[in-house]
Amino acid sequence: QVQLVESGGGLVQPGGSLRLSCAASGSAAATISTMGWYRQAPGNQRVLVATISNSGRTNYADSVKGRFTISRDNAKNTVDLQMNSLKFGDTAVYYCRVFAGNVYWGQGTQVTVSS
Repeated sequence: QVQLVESGGGLVQPGGSLRLSCAASGSAAATISTMGWYRQAPGNQRVLVATISNSGRTNYADSVKGRFTISRDNAKNTVDLQMNSLKFGDTAVYYCRVFAGNVYWGQGTQVTVSS
């Protein structure tokens, strides 16, 4: 089992920045491979934002390339998402997701971009 705890969401103005963090723990945490962030806006499906492999290979949605940066600390089992130049369209609930034999999701953290 893996437990995920997210933090860092909030309200920010357009053009601002936020940093999301996700900490993994549990008996299967040592077997985590891919870590990532997904988001779900009201009325929409949950979609990929960014992923990072345990070797550091990253993948980003086209909509966030050049603005968001995903990183991880394998020793601490954490994954962060640095979000810069935020836009209204980035408003969503952001979910941490990891794969450790099974897929595990965090509880979600709200990011609201509003003036």
